[in-house]
Amino acid sequence: MSTDRVELSTMGSTLVAILNTASEFPHGCLGVFKEVRTRLELSDGDVIQVRPADRPESLSSIREKINGEKLVASQIEALVKDVVERHLSEIEIASFVTALHVYGMSMEEAEALSRSMVRMGRTIDFKRKPILDKHSIGGVPGDKTTLIVTPIVAAAGYTIPKSSSRAITSPAGTADRMEVLAPVNLRIEEIIEVVDKVGACIVWGGALDLAPADDIFIQVEYPLSIDPLLLPSILSKKKAMGSSHIVIDIPVGRGAKMNTLSQTNQLAQDFIILGSRLGMHIECAVTEGDQPIGHAIGPALEAREALETLLGGGPPDLVDKATSLAGILFEMVGEENGKEKAIELLASGKAMVKMREIIEAQGGDPQVSPEDLEVGENQFDILADRDGRVLSVENKAIARIARTAGAPNDKGAGLLLNAKLGDPASEGEPLYKIFAENSQKLEQAVELAENLRPIGVGNRIGETMLIKQIKGVIRRGDRFILER
Repeated sequence: MSTDRVELSTMGSTLVAILNTASEFPHGCLGVFKEVRTRLELSDGDVIQVRPADRPESLSSIREKINGEKLVASQIEALVKDVVERHLSEIEIASFVTALHVYGMSMEEAEALSRSMVRMGRTIDFKRKPILDKHSIGGVPGDKTTLIVTPIVAAAGYTIPKSSSRAITSPAGTADRMEVLAPVNLRIEEIIEVVDKVGACIVWGGALDLAPADDIFIQVEYPLSIDPLLLPSILSKKKAMGSSHIVIDIPVGRGAKMNTLSQTNQLAQDFIILGSRLGMHIECAVTEGDQPIGHAIGPALEAREALETLLGGGPPDLVDKATSLAGILFEMVGEENGKEKAIELLASGKAMVKMREIIEAQGGDPQVSPEDLEVGENQFDILADRDGRVLSVENKAIARIARTAGAPNDKGAGLLLNAKLGDPASEGEPLYKIFAENSQKLEQAVELAENLRPIGVGNRIGETMLIKQIKGVIRRGDRFILER
């Protein structure tokens, strides 16, 4: 019956698959999905042995977690193995992830998950120490600091191989930004070659098979909008990359993932403790998360702003954040006055020289300039409707507008902010510009921008008390239905 398990064997290869039944399918035929065909290297005419598969023991561990019980390392090891070998269905994995979200996990469980996820994937040995790294938990649009921190640190002679993600809900991930400048889909052997040559890389980690269980967990977490595996997810991949010194960027503020300092402090301590258990030195940087970093949002726009910053320009908040994070890394490995060292490497142009080396080593044009990066030719200015100052910027709304315009898939799509918190605004003058590669997407983004109104303008905070009017239709006594 559907959801039962079968074991498929051919030419010495075996895997367990979840059985699906179909009403419209030739009688007496067995079909396999493309993923199964690829893993078993099947060709037309191959003979497959099919037999009922044993029930995974990890199902009992999932049930225990659903009941709020604590799992031991051996249970977690077996569960992660079943996840990687596809012995569990998406429903069963989702049940485990949901149970973690409801009951949380102990530090012992987080350590066991991290170690098991590393063991079940590939690891990289750069044959050198220390290995520095920087990671942000995300949630703030326009955070292209990795494109600046990495060459600063490498310009000082340290090794910093940066494995990054693509965007899931944001307008651009680090890999999306870097891909504007150079290829990011490098194999492990190519990464080692690049790092041996220039001391750094900025690549996409999705194809490296580092902690593959984490990639499966993420596929389940995303539609549920939960992230209970945040710590082991991040640190398992850092451990697989051989990182020894890591600065974790935790933005805090309205619209960021962390809204309060108490939440942030607890998360930071958890990172530090788990990192220590895994043999990594971790420090956390609590950063401003009330508004986007810099002015550019979207892959090409952000890559352009990063290059401008490396060339000696760039917005002050981006420069300050990047040099602060690089400075923390320098001090973690024994340097004094870390931020000042980072500022000097940026101002002297040494970081830009190193970035050109990284771009060339990864197969890009080392002579690229900001003006070379193409942005969407369909553009529209959103104007201020009154005089005053910018009093609020909603990160999530900004991200939605940029994505509606086409980012990150359309590299030239995004937003360019003309005013940020505290900046003056004049009625009829642009607050921000929307870029799109497609005219229809531009129209949709403009319509959304006019509805969301992500930038609030006024004379001082609190002068306007009405935020929004929500209408309701009264039904059956005291029940009502909100208009959406």
